This record gives sequence, C-alpha cells and structure tokens, in this order.
Amino acid sequence: MSIQSRIDLKLRELGRRAPRGFFVGLHIRFTAPMMTFQTYDKAWLDHYTTNGYVLRDPMTAWGFSETGAIRWSDPRLPDPFRLFDEARKFGLVYGITISCGPIRSRTIASFARDDREFADEEIEVCETIVRELHDMTEPPEELTMAQVDALRCVAGGDRHAAAAAKLGISESALKARLNSARTRLMARTTAEAIQRAKDFRLL
Repeated sequence: MSIQSRIDLKLRELGRRAPRGFFVGLHIRFTAPMMTFQTYDKAWLDHYTTNGYVLRDPMTAWGFSETGAIRWSDPRLPDPFRLFDEARKFGLVYGITISCGPIRSRTIASFARDDREFADEEIEVCETIVRELHDMTEPPEELTMAQVDALRCVAGGDRHAAAAAKLGISESALKARLNSARTRLMARTTAEAIQRAKDFRLL
C-alpha cells in the first residue's frame, strides 16, 4: 500500500470520529505545515480566515506549548478572544486538540462534533492515529544528489528533454529520478516536490 493510500485510510478513520470536521497540520515548520487536511464546513473556514483567527486560536497556542490531547472545554485552554463561542455558532460545539512531535516539526490536529463531548476512548484513538500520521510523513533528512540535480533542472525551467541532456542521462532516467524524489518527499507532482524540497532546505 502506498504512503498516500495509508494516509487516506487514516484520514477516513478520523473523519468517522469527527462529524463536524477536523483539521490536521502535519510537521509544522517555519509556521507552515508540510501537509494540511481539513473537513470543516466552508462557512466556518471563511469566517475563520476573514477574521484572522489563526493568530488568536487557543488550539494553535496550546499545540505549540504542549503535547498530548485536550478537550476544548478544559479550563487549561484559555480563550481570551472567545473563538470557541464563534465556533459554536457553526456547529463546532465540542472538540479536542492533539499535539505531537518536536517543536521544530510539530503536528497539531483538532476535531469537532455538535452532539456531545469526545469520550476518553475516542480521544485515545484519535491521538494514536495522529501520531501514526506524524510518523509516516516524517520529512526526509536528505535527497540523493541525482534527485537534487533532477529537481534543480526542472525548478530552473528546463523541460525534461533539456534537463536530461544537461545531466547527460536519458529522458526516462530523468523521469525515474523525479519519480523517486516525489516518492521520498510524499509529493503528488514534481512542482510540489520542488516546493517541499525547498521548504525542508534540501534544494
């Protein structure tokens, strides 16, 4: 089973446990996650973005200062800007936030429902899945020189034929290098692989 298929399977498991949606930000580095998945209602996302809540989100603040899991109703989760009051208007009445990983590559996820608090057992399952997602998407520490050269050529604007000629290899060999780089970086496209390689300072 491919890494993407395994990720999709885990996300479906999380979706069944969060009827009002979820957000998963994997390996947040330099303020941006390597991968983001969310199923919240668009009306809430638009409201959240329009009001710049990311800078005032108690879940984000908690996620960068703690690891583990916490219910949104927990008094240890301060909400001075009353974001949770706003979320309730959009059906996000009960929720949990989960944080794991080192601060240099933190994963933060939140899950919501509108009918009841999450049970302890549900929190444990969600936390386990989030940790599995975090582990299976660990960014690579390095790429091979062949992968770097292939990505650099394409990033510089070379088409496949020109890049292959520049590297002294066949076009099929170039494509094989690009494919292996995409796989290593867990990217669906070469453009995405180039961006991730830059984000990870591998290119």
